Amino acid sequence: MAGDAEIDEVRLTTSDGETLEAEYCGPIVPGTPGIVLCHPHPLYGGSMRSLVISPLFRALGTRGHRVVRFNFRGVERSTGHHDDGTAEQLDALAAVEHLRSTLPTATPIVVVGFSFGADVALSLTDASIVGWCAIAPPLRFAHSTSAATDPRPKLVVLAGNDDFRPASEVEAITATWPAARTVVVPGASHFFVGRDAMVVEEVGAYCASFTAPPGAP
Repeated sequence: MAGDAEIDEVRLTTSDGETLEAEYCGPIVPGTPGIVLCHPHPLYGGSMRSLVISPLFRALGTRGHRVVRFNFRGVERSTGHHDDGTAEQLDALAAVEHLRSTLPTATPIVVVGFSFGADVALSLTDASIVGWCAIAPPLRFAHSTSAATDPRPKLVVLAGNDDFRPASEVEAITATWPAARTVVVPGASHFFVGRDAMVVEEVGAYCASFTAPPGAP
């Protein structure tokens, strides 16, 4: 769990044939959840190296999780074109499947997304996913609430002064979701500038909660 863990570059292949740029960090520890990170909107500069995603990538890997981040189709060295959150679901699923293939059988996977990436993350219902973490989700797409009725746990982290959608609006929606906990970061803008440490702590604790206790089969 060294803080200077190596970063491994890989390529992911989606079910429709696109090739995605991706990076791994962190160890493979039996019983410790693997984590998929989904970045913010590609048409507004979002990439796997964006604010919030980058500190999460470093911190979660340091805490003993195997973490993968990737660029959605059409971003930097990923092939394809932006599809307004529809085909991007295939991108995120490719990351889940690739991560699963590198981990011991039945290792839990948590999908974490920021902004646009949160909406995409919430669209996935793969059986290997034990929980979702949605950071400042706009909830703009109909498919982004696919996980809303799912009984698996969800953490929603909202910015108190979100520039794109008021936290109160999102909180009113997520309050109806089963097994969902919502945290509002006071004074934070949509990008959590100067307040991303609280995001890291909340997400880190949430992901760690799925770690199997010592001696568990």
